[in-house]
Amino acid sequence: MGREWENKGPNDTNAQIITTDSGRIYRPKNLLNAISEVQQFFVIESKGQNIPAEFLTLERTLDFFKIGLKSGFHEGFALVLLFPVFHFYLFPFVFKQLDWFSHFIFGSIPYLVLLVNTGMCCYISRYYVGNITRKAINSLLMGRAMSLLIKAFLLYVVYLVLYRISTPENIWKLAQQFGARAQNIYAGFFEVKPHLLPVATETAGIMLVAAIFPYGSVYFLDLWHRYQVRKNKRTISAQL
Repeated sequence: MGREWENKGPNDTNAQIITTDSGRIYRPKNLLNAISEVQQFFVIESKGQNIPAEFLTLERTLDFFKIGLKSGFHEGFALVLLFPVFHFYLFPFVFKQLDWFSHFIFGSIPYLVLLVNTGMCCYISRYYVGNITRKAINSLLMGRAMSLLIKAFLLYVVYLVLYRISTPENIWKLAQQFGARAQNIYAGFFEVKPHLLPVATETAGIMLVAAIFPYGSVYFLDLWHRYQVRKNKRTISAQL
């Protein structure tokens, strides 16, 4: 009997009750979970229910921010691990005779996680319609963008410092630690060195675009939705 009474609104027996009991609220754990929850908010708000922005509490807003932060960290971490392997070992010394298409395919592997998550973040721009969805999406994208921007800055600084301290004297001292292979390591490093800054600049730029592009898609799609609403209002007014 109590459950039936809970589901009844003052004017509508089918009115939806939104609980704020934190013990019963599902908390997303990763980017996919966060997007799924945004979709649920969208379903509620798209039906015309005006939910106050405060429904998404500070704690839950921080949950979305932390998920974005964690997502950006994982994307950057995968890039930092795979990037040197492909650009400073496989391409110069293993895949020397690749055609441009194969080079493009193999070169895109380190960016796969970054590209997939960027696409997912752009996908949720279609749900940027109400108070809750806007607040959740903004928190998610802000956390991810902050993480990626910090990673891009650190990556560029690390490669810049490495380029500056890689004098022949320093590299030879390091190469001598490898005994008979010292000459090969010395020559191999200086074959790679000219590519350090260009590749670091390219990677930092891609991370910068990946951080900003979802914001652009959200902003322009929101402008398009607002334009369609104004257009529909003018059409309805003209018909009256």
